Amino acid sequence: MDPLGAPSQFVDVDTLLSWGDLCEDELNSSDTTAQTFPEDTTRSPFLYNKDINGKVVLWKGDVALLNCTAIVNTSNESLTDKNPVSESIFMLAGPDLKEDLQKLKGCRTGEAKLTKGFNLAARFIIHTVGPKYKSRYRTAAESSLYSCYRNVLQLAKEQSMSSIGFCVINSAKRGYPLEDATHIALRTVRRFLEIHGETIEKVVFAVSELEEATYQKLLPLYFPRSLKEESRSLPYLPADIGNAEDNQEEEDEGLGVDLSFIGSHAFARMEGDIDKQRKLILQGQLSEAALQKQHQRNYNRWLCQARSEDLSDIASLKALYQTGVDNCGRTVMVVVGRNIPVTLIDMDKALLYFIHVMDHIAVKEYVLVYFHTLTNEYNHLDSDFLKKLYDVVDVKYKRNLKAVYFVHPTFRSKVSTWFFTTFSVSGLKDKIHHVDSLHQLFSAISPEQIDFPPFVLEYDARENGPYYASYPPSPDL
Repeated sequence: MDPLGAPSQFVDVDTLLSWGDLCEDELNSSDTTAQTFPEDTTRSPFLYNKDINGKVVLWKGDVALLNCTAIVNTSNESLTDKNPVSESIFMLAGPDLKEDLQKLKGCRTGEAKLTKGFNLAARFIIHTVGPKYKSRYRTAAESSLYSCYRNVLQLAKEQSMSSIGFCVINSAKRGYPLEDATHIALRTVRRFLEIHGETIEKVVFAVSELEEATYQKLLPLYFPRSLKEESRSLPYLPADIGNAEDNQEEEDEGLGVDLSFIGSHAFARMEGDIDKQRKLILQGQLSEAALQKQHQRNYNRWLCQARSEDLSDIASLKALYQTGVDNCGRTVMVVVGRNIPVTLIDMDKALLYFIHVMDHIAVKEYVLVYFHTLTNEYNHLDSDFLKKLYDVVDVKYKRNLKAVYFVHPTFRSKVSTWFFTTFSVSGLKDKIHHVDSLHQLFSAISPEQIDFPPFVLEYDARENGPYYASYPPSPDL
């Protein structure tokens, strides 16, 4: 390709073969449309759909050369990143783009912002910022990368764009594993097209030679081009594929899948639903099974919203994270009380982040370590909030939670915990263990299995002796 990007070298997306046109199964089968699955056969959550496949294009080339309504630029928070995608876009768009970007005043991780395309063939450029990847905060990175793709698509929908060219948003310098990121990219686009496919005609994945093989490998999982390919791909889908089946259940119930109704007062609405259900069950108008089904629907809505929100601001608090395992091999989750500025943050978003992080953890046995160390009145979670959270979460959270280690409690917190577990929730009291020193905690969890905030180690060393200061804090905390 000519790096100067002469107009004659711009590529019209309508001339590119769609993913559905590159189907060996359909070409080699005399009657693919007649294939059917037996009634008891498990179908993929991503069903063969010829119309959707016709909207998707995999193209090896520079996204800046695409002639479509909008292309995607991956950048950093100040929109000044120097990566191959951005540099090509800047070079071809011309100097006006840099001036236009200054008006945007940056872009947060997971957000999407719009500028004109200037000298590009594309009319618009959608700028987004992918997350920096650390394995310890994998869930937060997944949420942010999902938000990138989702917000780009939402912006394209709002602006009535007919075609969009995606670069690979997870730039190499940010360290996101290519295969993991590709799963998120393809899954997000597939779900969006299922719901809003009528608004977008073409989605092009513009990839490099190094990225092409991964996209070729994973596209059949989310965009199977025949029933045969759907069946063949099913075993290779990751275990956590999100809420595709939940969306279908909502459609079957006539509830729709647009979760935009979950807004700033979502928690109040959810609690209202729970109170109404309890009243109905006491009056004999709602069976226990129906109540459980409705509760599951409500939880699924929260989970879906958690996966669509930009929760990077909550993640940055480092108040909830996964660490090692306890002496029984159960996952250890850490909650740092002092890192929760209750009066300053959106507690609905805090709940969403908790659900997003914990949903895949809670499918197996786990324990919580809560550091109450040096908290003040601005860090204390309201008992009403905790009660609502306990009511909202899925039953697996309660069943698989095996212990809560309450580290460095105060007299007041012990009394509050006793009242809460005695009168507000059931089944939690026997799981609470108050731990006055880290030495006690180490009888259940080895010190190398916990990433300690430095101030916890320093406090414990002052209160209980310097022995524990020998355990070095994690450099990332």
